[in-house]
Parts: sequence; C-alpha cells; structure tokens
Amino acid sequence: MLKLTDPQEIAHIVADMTAIRRDIHAHPELAYEEHRTAGIVAATLRDLGLTVIEGVGTTGVVGTLTRGRSARSIGLRADMDALGFDEETNLAYRSVHPGKFHGCGHDGHTAMLLGAARHIAASVDFDGTVHFIFQPAEEGLAGARRMIEDGLFERFPCDAVYAVHNWPDLPVGRFQTRPGPIMAAADRFEITLRGKGGHAALPHQTPDAILAGADLVMQLNTVVARRISAFESAVLSVTQFHAGRAHNVIPAEVEIMGTVRSLSPSVRDRIEACVRDMAAGVAKGHGVTADLVYDRYYPATVNDAACAERALAAAAAIPGVEASMAPEAAFTSEDFSFMLEARPGAYCWLGQGTGDGSPALHNPHYDFNDAVTGIGIAWFANLVSQQLAPQA
Repeated sequence: MLKLTDPQEIAHIVADMTAIRRDIHAHPELAYEEHRTAGIVAATLRDLGLTVIEGVGTTGVVGTLTRGRSARSIGLRADMDALGFDEETNLAYRSVHPGKFHGCGHDGHTAMLLGAARHIAASVDFDGTVHFIFQPAEEGLAGARRMIEDGLFERFPCDAVYAVHNWPDLPVGRFQTRPGPIMAAADRFEITLRGKGGHAALPHQTPDAILAGADLVMQLNTVVARRISAFESAVLSVTQFHAGRAHNVIPAEVEIMGTVRSLSPSVRDRIEACVRDMAAGVAKGHGVTADLVYDRYYPATVNDAACAERALAAAAAIPGVEASMAPEAAFTSEDFSFMLEARPGAYCWLGQGTGDGSPALHNPHYDFNDAVTGIGIAWFANLVSQQLAPQA
C-alpha cells in the first residue's frame, strides 16, 4: 500500500495545487458554465501526458492514464461547479464574480484530483487504466447523469468509481464512509392551489386558497411522523409559501414548495404518494383545485460494501489519518449517486474542520481547507495502488 514516503514531493504538489485551487476559487463558474475551470483541468492533465477528452456531458473532462496490460480500470471523480450566491469572506482570492461562489469546496475537490493525477503519473506503479473524471453541475443540475448519458462508462470503462467530499463537521485527518446509503435521495415538490379569489370581507363567496394552503402545510408536516415507520428515516420540509398581494383580497392562488429526503426507495414512494393524496384531499375539502409537480431529482447515494471497505483501507494507510465507518447517513444529497447506480464504488467524507467553528458547507463564509489537499491526493493514489496493483 502506497504511503506518503516522499513528503517533499507531496508538499511541492500541494503548493502547486493550492495555487490552482485558489485561482479557481476566485473565478467560480456555475453548472454547465465551467469552461475556464475545465480548460485549466484539461491543460494540466495534458501536461502530465494523459489522454484528455473534453466536453463530456457538456463541460466535463476525463483524463486517462494506462500502464501495463491489465484490463482492470478505476474511475476517480471530482466536481467542478460553484454555487449561485455571494461570498462574504475577506480572502485575498475571494470570488471576483458577484452571485457566484465556491461555497461547497468543489475547487478543493478539483485540486485534489489534479494533484493525484500528477502524483500517480509520476510515482505510482500500477497495471491497468485510471480515468480521472472532472464533472460539471453537481449542484442540483445532475452533471453526473449528463456525463453518463453522454456515454461516460462506455467510453471510459470503470470497474469501480470513487469520490470524496470535504466535511467541515469532521476534524482534519478524519475520514469516513459506510456501506449502503451515505447521502439521501432528494426530491422537490411544488403545489399550486387555485380558488376563484374575492373580497376578504366576503369569504363565504369564494373558496379560500390561503386556508387550504395552511391546512395542507400542517398535514404535510405529519407525513414522516405518522406515515413512515419509526425504524425508517426521512425528512419533509415545506420551504416556501406564496400567496396574495393585498390585505383585503383573498387570493385566487397559493404556491407551496418544499423538499423531501429519504434513504430507501420504498420510503420515497410512500412519501410521494402521501403528498399527492394530501394535496388532492385538501383541495376537495376546501373547494379548490390542486396541481402538483413532484421531481425526484437525485437518488440516494448508495455505496457498494466492498468498495467502502477498500476506501477506508486506502485512507487508513495515510499517516496521521483516522479512518472509520460513518455512524449514519447524511440527509444532504449528491449526484455522484447516478454514478453509483451505474457502477460499484464508494463516496467518502474527508474531515476539514479545525474545531474553531469552521463555517459549514453552503455558508457565505466557507472556504476549503488547503491543509487536507495532501490527504486527498494520497487517498486517490492509494486506491490506484491498491486496486490496480501489478500482477505477477
């Protein structure tokens, strides 16, 4: 198993990748707009001697490195896109684009995988093929699915595929994953209730869409508590309620929006059915109509058990890293789930918290912790060393 046997080499790589990471941080790009970032990735991989294909799934990049004669292969994935809100740090490399911000650390993920490509190309003895997958549009627009639809795994076959996400809730040097679900499926619902609208002083003359909406919100908040087994886990949150513009008018229309998170397909099905039944029942009871859009946009991220074990072993081989099974799944979501539906693999968390109240992901004060870059590089390299070890 590969270890960090040459600290000077790793330190040099980390320094270079930190510079690239901070440049990407300063120039964030949203989903399917990652042209500058993809250009940096492609140029860096070509300089390392890799075969590079751009434009996979719109702005995705795949670099391929093959050694020996083995048909074995592995995919290593990083996401590249930023979030669509303003950064509120005072960093020297803060975003130069208003309304765009690397508030989830995808700049760091990109830097770690680029560093791993450099280290693996220069120093790792393996027999097989490594595909370095740089994915667009993780933040809600399913870049992983777009790459798969563009023939990702037919064009770049992978026996297994792996990804890591920085995790501020874990301290630096802590690495976790688990077999089975590690991140939740993510659904969104939009319900429109329509009455006729009328004078607020004459409520008996018009169906009250606001009253229907209030009733529906209360019912929706009972779904998990009363319709889902206590031995299952799920979250339903109503996050938007829009109605009316005047104090003396009963509006004709109410819009209710929210999200559902779940870990098992059966619970996901049950919750959607409940939301549909409740919307229809409330509409009938209040004399309004209900239109429901229910979008299952990301499936649960489900790790292959053997791959999760291998991922932990690769992390445990890094000096100073504590690798352990995550005690529970997170209810945030991740579109690496699509890759894990297509191929076995594992998604993992790399601690980057410093114990000083480090800002959470998707926080305007967040920044990727460059101190964990070397750990990410070593983990990716260990996976290659472990799974594509030269055969006698």
